[in-house]
Amino acid sequence: MTWLALVESNTTGSGRQFCRAARELGLRPVVLTTGPGRYPYLAEDEVDHLVLDTGDPEAVLAACRELKAGEGLAGITSSSEYFIATAAEAAQRLGLPAPDAQALTRCRHKDRQRAALAAAGVAVPGHRAVTKASAAREAAELLGCPVVVKPTTGSGSVGVRLCTGPAEAAEAAAALLEAPRDERGRARPRLVLVERYVEGPEYSVETFDDTVVGVVAKHLGPTPYFVERGHDFPAPAAPPELARTALRALKALGLGWGPAHTELRYGTAGPVVIEVNPRLAGGMIPALVQRAAGVDLVAATVARAVGHRVAVEPGRQAHASIRFALAGRAGTVTAVHGLETARGMPGVELAELTVAPGVRVELTRSFRDRFGYAVATGPDAATAADRAERAAARLDITCA
Repeated sequence: MTWLALVESNTTGSGRQFCRAARELGLRPVVLTTGPGRYPYLAEDEVDHLVLDTGDPEAVLAACRELKAGEGLAGITSSSEYFIATAAEAAQRLGLPAPDAQALTRCRHKDRQRAALAAAGVAVPGHRAVTKASAAREAAELLGCPVVVKPTTGSGSVGVRLCTGPAEAAEAAAALLEAPRDERGRARPRLVLVERYVEGPEYSVETFDDTVVGVVAKHLGPTPYFVERGHDFPAPAAPPELARTALRALKALGLGWGPAHTELRYGTAGPVVIEVNPRLAGGMIPALVQRAAGVDLVAATVARAVGHRVAVEPGRQAHASIRFALAGRAGTVTAVHGLETARGMPGVELAELTVAPGVRVELTRSFRDRFGYAVATGPDAATAADRAERAAARLDITCA
């Protein structure tokens, strides 16, 4: 049986879904990882894995070359933003289907992405990339507050903070610059992005190749952080300019192969691109798309990785929402509550707790604060959202 190599994985559902989709195509999935203990599904689903330094592109290439020389290798991909460029580079060098690895790398660095979008006339926030806290202060003064301070290569809102004044921006930048490694343990560039805060509702546009699959409405937790607490698909009354702007952004960045997740704010002058992520959306958004539009983006991504052309036009127009349960304090989980109740509520399609007794919960003011979620559907957007809210509110943990 021919292999499909998955370079690392998300720790939530997508890695498992990638492997299941590969098996449905008659492929044998193998996860290349530095730490297999991150992924319980490897043992639970009996997924093959190879342990190597996935931070070393040459090590990834060598492992994939060996797979190809053995039973055969149909494709290489990743469900983690941190490794999509590595997977694409290995695939290109082995003559396998792949997006442009250089375009992915440029896109992964938010300062380079901003420059490419601005040069193409795509609206982005005013911004400065800085290497010192004092420069962050100066950038905030120049741009005008409030500003957002973020790492240039981050993901999942880790380290992203809204700052109301120059001193606060300098403090936030200093914290990032003093942290040499990201949450994956990879070296972080000593570079921080300071950008003008854009007022307005936030959306994401989900695309596959050059097709817009739909627009998602995003719900955020309280400032000064940007923790995503839920999503609605399709976004009610989404302005049509959002989709057009996302496609222009993809073209400007040399993307348009496989999935992309473009985040925008609808400001006073129209759509502003916050960032383009050349990958599947996180936050269980593919689960919403599948339930509301009948499009399986995970299966489409796996098929694309092995050279298949995939049609992703929505086959129906229902409504789906997700809401996350967020930890209120740090501690070690001693008990979990409410899962069966949430699963039995009207319209709930999926409910999960992502922690168990004995797990240590830390407050990071990012997606890692989530301990559970509920996905619900309904005849309209408001009903789906209300059902997801009510179910997620039933999920709870006790920490010591």
